[in-house]
Amino acid sequence: MSQAKSPPPGPDGSRMGPTRISTLVVAALAAAAVAWLLISAFYYSGIPRLPWLPVVTLAALAVLEAYAAVNTRGRIDRKPGRDPVNPLLVARFVVLAKASALAGSIFAGFYAGLSGWLFVETTRAATEDRPAAGGGLLASLALVGAALWLERSCRVPERPDDEREQDQRESRPGQR
Repeated sequence: MSQAKSPPPGPDGSRMGPTRISTLVVAALAAAAVAWLLISAFYYSGIPRLPWLPVVTLAALAVLEAYAAVNTRGRIDRKPGRDPVNPLLVARFVVLAKASALAGSIFAGFYAGLSGWLFVETTRAATEDRPAAGGGLLASLALVGAALWLERSCRVPERPDDEREQDQRESRPGQR
């Protein structure tokens, strides 16, 4: 297997690379710990029921980003019947994907911590909130997956070796 090369640093020494799974895991674990501590510190029955609107919103974002991933990949590959893709749109999709992956992992961590606490608690209120917490966890994980898929779909495909050799010969004028 070949090792993935990191992009060269920019003019200010910074570089933007693919989203690291370790970053997402750390964010999720931190959010889970915060959720568990917050829910343990406050009296749970005084908190209103968990709403379903965030779950629906996260799921809708996951569906939209998955659609954008399929559409963008087809346009980058220049499949028949698809218009060429605007490079600025691809850059915006990459930024959206990176932000969505991080936000989704934070939400997943929060819902995981909350779900864990709800399954330990035996009150009626905790039992009623379990479906919303589980749905939020699934929707958050779907958003993370769709965001990583969108980010991967925005990559420029590798060119075959014969095209690279041709470009190198063309870049040296006067030589045949």
